[in-house]
Amino acid sequence: RTWRKLHLSVDESTGEILTVVVTTNDVHDGDVFEDLLDGIDGEIEQVSADGAYDQRHCYDALIERDAKAAIPPRKNAKIWQHGNCNAPPHPRDENLRAIRKRGRKKWKKESNYHRRSLAETTMFRLKTIFGGKVRSRNFDNQAAELLLQCAALNRMIQIAKPDTVWVDA
Repeated sequence: RTWRKLHLSVDESTGEILTVVVTTNDVHDGDVFEDLLDGIDGEIEQVSADGAYDQRHCYDALIERDAKAAIPPRKNAKIWQHGNCNAPPHPRDENLRAIRKRGRKKWKKESNYHRRSLAETTMFRLKTIFGGKVRSRNFDNQAAELLLQCAALNRMIQIAKPDTVWVDA
């Protein structure tokens, strides 16, 4: 028995799962980042991801898509591209400078990093409804099972999610 990893991208406005990648437990989160982005059609405004995605190729993929990166640099992070070079400031370095200047907590609030919790909520919903296990024995069937669970969860969200309307009191 071994772990399977389910990598998700979630639309923060609808809560729907946009892309899914199923891997074995030896695949790092950052290795599937481009696959998650490639599965999304249209414009991406911001990507909020945890520190596992604090890698150069992840930032490069976001720069390519003109998306804002809300990825916290590691605690011992160093500047990648110093201000004395002719290139524009690197998004990761801008995040790091903001954290050093205002603090990690304030940076998370200013960058809307807290929106990442919506992906965690989606994963919680998936595990609560379908259980935390796959029933199939081989990897391809396990991947298909997880994809079907994600599709079913999306359908449930489309059918039953209430519309929120602001009312003046």
